[in-house]
Amino acid sequence: MDIYAKLQELNITLPPIAIPAAAYVPFVQTGKLVFLSGHIAKQDGKVWVGQLGKNIATAEGKDAARAIAIDLLGTLHAAVGDLNKVTRIVKLMSLVNSTPDFTEQHLVTNGASELLGAVFGPVIGAHARSAFGVAQIPMGACVEIELIAEIG
Repeated sequence: MDIYAKLQELNITLPPIAIPAAAYVPFVQTGKLVFLSGHIAKQDGKVWVGQLGKNIATAEGKDAARAIAIDLLGTLHAAVGDLNKVTRIVKLMSLVNSTPDFTEQHLVTNGASELLGAVFGPVIGAHARSAFGVAQIPMGACVEIELIAEIG
C-alpha cells in the first residue's frame, strides 16, 4: 500500500521538518541508513512538558510518543523525499522523562511503535528499540524519540 494513502486513511497530516533547537542537524544519511535526531513531544505546537509518574499518566505519555512518531515521519519525508522509499524502520530510541519509581517506559514508547507499524505494516514497520527512563529532557519535555530507517 502507498504510505501516503495509509497516512490519509489514518487522518495524519505530515508536519514540516522541525527546526533544530541546538547545534545539530535534523537528519543524516549514510549509505542506505537515515538517522533522525531526537524529537521531543509537542502538543498544539508547544513543548509537551511533564514527568511520567508525577503529573503525566502512561496513557498520556503514549499519546505524546505517538505525536512524536508523526513528527519523525515529517522529518523522514523531508530527508528522503518519498516515504515509499523506506524499506525498514530499523530502530527507535525513546527517552521518557520519569520519576525513579516509574517503570512503564516501554508502554509509553508503544505509542510510537504502534503508529509506525500501522503506517508501514508488520514487516517494514517492525523495529528494534530501546526505552529509557531519564531524569530530565530538554525544555522539560515528557518524551524524546530518535529513529533510524533504511531506504531502498
